[in-house]
Amino acid sequence: MSDYYFTIEERTEFEIKINKSRFIANVIPVNNVEEAKEEYDKIKKKYYDASHNCFAWRFGESGLDFRYSDDGEPKNSAGKPILFTISKYDFSDILVVVTRFFGGKKLGVGGLVRAYSEAAEEALKLCTKKQIDITQKVKVFTTYEDLNTIKSLLDTYAVSSEEFYTDLIDITAHIPVSKVDEFTDQITQKTNARSGFRVLKSDKSKM
Repeated sequence: MSDYYFTIEERTEFEIKINKSRFIANVIPVNNVEEAKEEYDKIKKKYYDASHNCFAWRFGESGLDFRYSDDGEPKNSAGKPILFTISKYDFSDILVVVTRFFGGKKLGVGGLVRAYSEAAEEALKLCTKKQIDITQKVKVFTTYEDLNTIKSLLDTYAVSSEEFYTDLIDITAHIPVSKVDEFTDQITQKTNARSGFRVLKSDKSKM
């Protein structure tokens, strides 16, 4: 399992004309299916008079949570090529909608595949890549005596952390999933088991 995957920093838009048809690609970062549906509905309302609003979305570190639609175009001539282009750039947590305004000249299935792919790809080229770290929350309980040791371990292993100071020190560390066992072993070894820990749920950190 990887400790990270990539999405995009912000939404982008790109338009091309092919044989008098307009193809407008909108690329949008989204966190879940509900958000993707909302963004797609906004695009449909914006381009209410378009011939087609074809889309694909993809989620998660493996990218196996996906959906696509040809929205009335011939089967697999629009949505699937858009999804393939997203996969080519290895982006996830993303929605791509390509809107077509028909220009009066048919492109054929092959022409449509090329047009939707090109519109999606040109829009994706404009995107700024953002890394999503897949981490595990680890609660660390330590004393002031071992604080410098724990901070050194955090510098080595943690993507980020939050510290709470009372008589003892309570730290929530976000550790890449592949390094959790090594991190917790180091806590025990470096502090002679004076410091404790509890492994909590997985989460994601956008860098």
